[in-house]
Amino acid sequence: MARIDVRKTYKLYIGGAFPRSESGHSYEVTDSKGKFVANASLASRKDVRDAVVAARKAFGPWSGRTAYNRGQILYRIAEVMEDRRPQFEDAVRQSEGVSAAVARAQVDAAVDRLVWYAGWADKLAQVIGNANPVAGPFFNHTAPEPTGVVGVLAPQESSLLGLVSVVAPVIVTGNVAVVVSSYERPLPAVTFSEVLATSDVPGGVVNILTGDASALGPWLAAHMDVNAIDLCGVAGDAELATSLEVAAADNLKRVRRAPDAEPDWSAEPGLSPMTAFVEQKTVWHPIGI
Repeated sequence: MARIDVRKTYKLYIGGAFPRSESGHSYEVTDSKGKFVANASLASRKDVRDAVVAARKAFGPWSGRTAYNRGQILYRIAEVMEDRRPQFEDAVRQSEGVSAAVARAQVDAAVDRLVWYAGWADKLAQVIGNANPVAGPFFNHTAPEPTGVVGVLAPQESSLLGLVSVVAPVIVTGNVAVVVSSYERPLPAVTFSEVLATSDVPGGVVNILTGDASALGPWLAAHMDVNAIDLCGVAGDAELATSLEVAAADNLKRVRRAPDAEPDWSAEPGLSPMTAFVEQKTVWHPIGI
């Protein structure tokens, strides 16, 4: 008797669960040669709202963890990705139309990027914080604090390394994320969400939506409970990027502006992806009390 394959259903990742889109809609995902691969959920405005609610609920507990603990969890994500390497390599090769060797290198870089950010978790405050000199009997200290809920429009071309490179700096600094994946290349992001679900990352810290950034981006940019937004996913679309910046201004969101073109994700990122989404808090305390 012939066996029927169990086809995978690609869903959203919201609040630690894998729901179908509230809209009930999906769209066809094809490989680099135009061959059908899967149906991905087409996230809606309601899905964006649900993801923001889940992220806000997760923000307090996540930001309250020690930086060291957040670094441990990012390292755990890297460990699980390493274990699922063949699946990621297949997804990248299929999505981006690259050779097996290039896909392997992309997965290597994504895992290494997570380890790199994990190492910075408990060191960033010492580098960008200060003990400020003041004229008076006071201690004056400045330390970074997370901004809150960050909307992330993930890169459209780099389906895994680019995704990791924009999500990791957001969460390692204590923020929580609502991520819109690459529209044409969403499968590495869905696989990444499955890793998050099994890597000690609390539900709601990262929420991943598959869909069109030009359709979902405006709802994230205008959402009054989103504190910041990364516009990398609309790189090269100056008109859309400007409209999203205008919408983000209504509640004074921090904005990581869209580049003219996608950057070289293999380059060392530096500290700016982390400092883009932290606030600097200064505390005064009298000496001798």
